[in-house]
Amino acid sequence: MSNELTPKQKKFADNYIESGNATQSAIKANYSKKTARVIGQENLLKPAIKTYIEKKMKEIESHKIMDAKEAMELLTRIARGEEKETVIVGTADGLASTTKEADLKTRINATKELLKRYPDNDKLVEQQIRKLKAEADIADYKAKLLMGDTDGIDKTVILDDLDGDNDE
Repeated sequence: MSNELTPKQKKFADNYIESGNATQSAIKANYSKKTARVIGQENLLKPAIKTYIEKKMKEIESHKIMDAKEAMELLTRIARGEEKETVIVGTADGLASTTKEADLKTRINATKELLKRYPDNDKLVEQQIRKLKAEADIADYKAKLLMGDTDGIDKTVILDDLDGDNDE
């Protein structure tokens, strides 16, 4: 058999790629409804059709599925605050959309996800994450103060009056 598909076989293969159902693909490709199940299974065994389907699936994979590098780049953009998201806000005139960078907690999670891929990360990175967490907590606290939501906020003030030069 030639490597070329007939128009009917090509239509079958394209429908099969879309649906994953050989019988329905055979019917849509104008094969007889009575024999569609058998024809569909037979078509999947034909080397030319099988090769065509495999080739098309690889093309789809490469274009639609994010690879590891692309995922790392996205996580990095989020962690750096470069990736913007659209948010809907209520205004006096109704609803409006605006864009903003990811909040600190989202950035921290992106950083953690990145670091999972680097098992040899060092103490410096851990300290950077601690710093980001502290900044997120401070930003959260300030937001609550600005919004007047002081319920549940611990107002204890700790003074460090210990001198670092104890001669005891």
